[in-house]
Amino acid sequence: MQAVHNGQCGLCNHFGEHHAKSSVLVTILTSKKADAAVLDECGHPKHAALHLKVSPIGGCDGFVPAAQA
Repeated sequence: MQAVHNGQCGLCNHFGEHHAKSSVLVTILTSKKADAAVLDECGHPKHAALHLKVSPIGGCDGFVPAAQA
């Protein structure tokens, strides 16, 4: 498990936003730790057409803090 910080995908509103919050996503938000092997879709509008799969420790300039779990 790796620490996840503000600015990284695991704590971003766009990480997995196009499906119901799974227990994995809730765990990442509450513990601020994630397995780097976890992948989920990036729902950022600028990236949507690319169907990107990102890890929780990734990041970009489009970070938007996720609502608390």
